[in-house]
Amino acid sequence: MRLILFVPLAAVVVLFALSNRQAVDLRLWPFDITWTAPLSLAVLVPAAFAFLLGAAIVWIADLPARRRGWSARRRAEALQKELDRIHDLEKAAAADRLAGPAT
Repeated sequence: MRLILFVPLAAVVVLFALSNRQAVDLRLWPFDITWTAPLSLAVLVPAAFAFLLGAAIVWIADLPARRRGWSARRRAEALQKELDRIHDLEKAAAADRLAGPAT
């Protein structure tokens, strides 16, 4: 499924980069610095940075939910062990009743 989404997107990015190789001057006000770079680089690098920044924000925002999930999983495992222990005790008690009084 990931491949179905990745291949067309990668093809579009590669075609964009190959089609837009002309140089552009990049300036950042109020600094008097000029940087000449290919247009594709001037567009794709900030887009990649914005994507990574957004992914980091989502990952950080999801931490409390993941922590609750990990806690719930540990609690469920502890409860399952307790339930298994109770079942084992019940089986042992049932086996003792079936064995009858020892003479």
